[in-house]
Amino acid sequence: MSSIAATARLRAAGGDTSAFEDKSARTSAYSDEAIRKAISASDLIYSAPAPRSEEGIPIGNGRMGSLVWTAPDRLCFQINRVDLYASNSESNSFFEAHNDYCGGCAFLDIVFGEEVFPASGFPQRLSIYDGVLTLQGNGVSIRIVPLMSLDAIAITIDRHAPLAGPISAVLRMLRYERKYAGVQTESLTEQHAVRVPHLSHAATSRLQADDRSILLTQEFREDNFCARSAVGVTVLGKAMKPRIFNDLEISLDAAEAQSTTFVVSSAATMHPEQEIAPLALDILNEVATQGSTKLEAESLAWWHQFWSRGHLELHSNDGVADFVQQNYHYYLYLMAATSRGKYPPKFNSMLWSTGADLRSWGAQHWYTNTSCYYGALPASGRFELMDPMFDMYSAMQDTCVDAAHQQWGSQGMYIPETVYFDGIEHLPDDIAAEMRELYLMRKPWDQRSAAFMNYAQTKHLYSSRWNWIASGHYEHGRYAFSERGSGPFGPTSHMFNISAKVAYAYWLRYEYTQDQTWLRERAYPMLRGAVEFYRNFPNLKKGDDGRYHIHWVNSGEPVFGARDTMEETSAMRAITPALLRAASILNLDTEMRPVWQEFFEHLPSMPVSDDPDAIHPASYSGSRIFVNALKPAVKADRTPNGWLPDMNSLSICYFDLCRIETADRKRFAVGEATIDLLLHSVSESKAPVGGLSVLPEAAASFGKADAVATLLPQQMQALPNPRSQSYRKGGAMANRMTYGEGPQGISAQHLGRAAAALQQALLQSCPPEPGGEPILHLFPAWPRGWEAQYTLYARGGFVVSAAVRAGKVSSLTIESRAGSHCRLRNPYSEAAVRLVRNGQQSEILQGSLLEFPTSAGERIVVQPGDSTLHG
Repeated sequence: MSSIAATARLRAAGGDTSAFEDKSARTSAYSDEAIRKAISASDLIYSAPAPRSEEGIPIGNGRMGSLVWTAPDRLCFQINRVDLYASNSESNSFFEAHNDYCGGCAFLDIVFGEEVFPASGFPQRLSIYDGVLTLQGNGVSIRIVPLMSLDAIAITIDRHAPLAGPISAVLRMLRYERKYAGVQTESLTEQHAVRVPHLSHAATSRLQADDRSILLTQEFREDNFCARSAVGVTVLGKAMKPRIFNDLEISLDAAEAQSTTFVVSSAATMHPEQEIAPLALDILNEVATQGSTKLEAESLAWWHQFWSRGHLELHSNDGVADFVQQNYHYYLYLMAATSRGKYPPKFNSMLWSTGADLRSWGAQHWYTNTSCYYGALPASGRFELMDPMFDMYSAMQDTCVDAAHQQWGSQGMYIPETVYFDGIEHLPDDIAAEMRELYLMRKPWDQRSAAFMNYAQTKHLYSSRWNWIASGHYEHGRYAFSERGSGPFGPTSHMFNISAKVAYAYWLRYEYTQDQTWLRERAYPMLRGAVEFYRNFPNLKKGDDGRYHIHWVNSGEPVFGARDTMEETSAMRAITPALLRAASILNLDTEMRPVWQEFFEHLPSMPVSDDPDAIHPASYSGSRIFVNALKPAVKADRTPNGWLPDMNSLSICYFDLCRIETADRKRFAVGEATIDLLLHSVSESKAPVGGLSVLPEAAASFGKADAVATLLPQQMQALPNPRSQSYRKGGAMANRMTYGEGPQGISAQHLGRAAAALQQALLQSCPPEPGGEPILHLFPAWPRGWEAQYTLYARGGFVVSAAVRAGKVSSLTIESRAGSHCRLRNPYSEAAVRLVRNGQQSEILQGSLLEFPTSAGERIVVQPGDSTLHG
């Protein structure tokens, strides 16, 4: 098979064929050796076996991956993919919590025939800079390289002493069940296939082999849904005949040699007519044709170019800043290893599942959790790693437009907090009509029809539209569910701000890149859809005060069915001016702009504690702060502090309503008082900083360097929670990830949230108001005594390289990618500065706010007279 043909088949399977596209030119002015040193400080180093599979070492190429762990006589993997789902939004077979699944393709063991990995310990090192894992066992050295251009992993084993027998690769099915399958029973046996039915769904796994390779394929079917995966293994060099041990396993032995390389490939498709085995075999053939040495060298070059686009160097005498640096680069490694496929990695295990199909929280995507991984990517400059998230939400847009009308009687689009990879199921007309009446509070909940309840019987309780279902159990062989007791409301049922948050992420990508094609084709439809949903939402009504008020909506997960909630008012106040700015830039919707402007000017204020209808404890008599919602509310006491803005969201910061450069200082003061109260409550509780918490980033947004110095490393540490029932009490494992989401819910959310907080402490480029022109503000919340040197990306299409030493700014260079007008908060108070443009001395500027034009490609060095750091 030619390289061209293999590439064509890879594209047909939804694979990535652009591993070597230089999507961002080298930015760093640092030497390769300096970058290597900084990145290598993040290497994952083990001296003993991982105590459990979940603590294995993560490897991946962005589309396929695995944790790697050992038993005394073998290397262990579970091969996972980001583009494999066992069911979709139309499924009626997975309505029980945590039972729907995705990602898992096969178990793989490399068996040595004797104990080579002693319990007493042996060296293991994941090189973050190279993307390579090495292990040193008794008599063997092992090098594992995920190939970045093809969906394959090369495993090279060098023998330093004879082994008792051949080295074998063993593929094993993830699930096994033997049931009578009618006329298919015998044919399944003959094909070495196992079919596991579950209600209307069936998962069929099959073992296959040819003279040089072994394969494990999977097929998932339910009604019109079909998905397939394949994992193939071959030996580069001489192999012995494959063997099928039993119904579950197939083995391939390598002929005895000083050096042996196994190649593991994988592929997935959701096209029912496409055979999956040839895709995996084509990749194996392509590796054999090109040679693993060449492909491994290309993969190392990919990683080196990735790191050249920006990194950090942090130091403090107590080592805390160094620890922060290590975890930041490790987070970027995890994202590059998992976020280069058709879909974003799931928050619960990413590509790191080791327990077959078990995955706490199942196969749906929660945007709040997803945002933990993607919030720090724009400032890192790794925009291509955001493509899977954007591609997923763009692909489901039609279903979200349909749901806005069907479920809510509105226009625009509705993206729920919890959603399947392919969007939202289309409802039968009668069910949709009744749902609208019930969910909009126009029909009493106790009058819901039997037909509606029967339809809900097979729907997943974590789907936002069915989130009023609490749990379920079996009675006399029949499944029965219980309700939460708040009518149609559940934690995510009446959240509409998610559409705005997703759209705002699209807008931010434009702000960072100034790419008008992106703005026109991708961001604008999202912005427009979010605003039009709000504007036409039946429960948004203009009151006697002349303002629009929104009723019967949630505020995060703690508050059900309230009025003018923090989450919704802040969303409307940010997404509407962003849309107006985008329409102006693109010269679109001239007839709608006055309509949207009128809407914006008459939006309600965000809820505050001194409002007579504010939801807060009767005993509260503190400062004027933002609260979560106004009365009436269906349920406002779900959590003790549910009346306060949700620390897992803090939308005043997400939507740029309260940042260091906010123009409305009264709003800023209320926001600061709110953050101060939240910081005090966290300090008083002595609880560890939550993995999803935005509080460290919020502290940075308000310029609170002391809080950043405490909260940022705490969040990265992921300290155990004494109340947790999870493994290690939900604290960090040896691989720096956590088990906080529950069994097989392996998570790096804490690292993503902390990375965003770190960036905000180093550099903010937020506008005075949403939709406004950004202002660059250096080191707005940088702890004293911490040294820093960084390259980060900023809104306006700028790349900023800056350093601070001993409290003084020692260098500042701004590269203009788009030729935007630059607004820079003078980091040297109001002292005069000189601009050096492309090596030529230019103008002198003075004052608190420095403004100057730039040209695309221009590098501007800002030279101060006084370099003392000013916040």
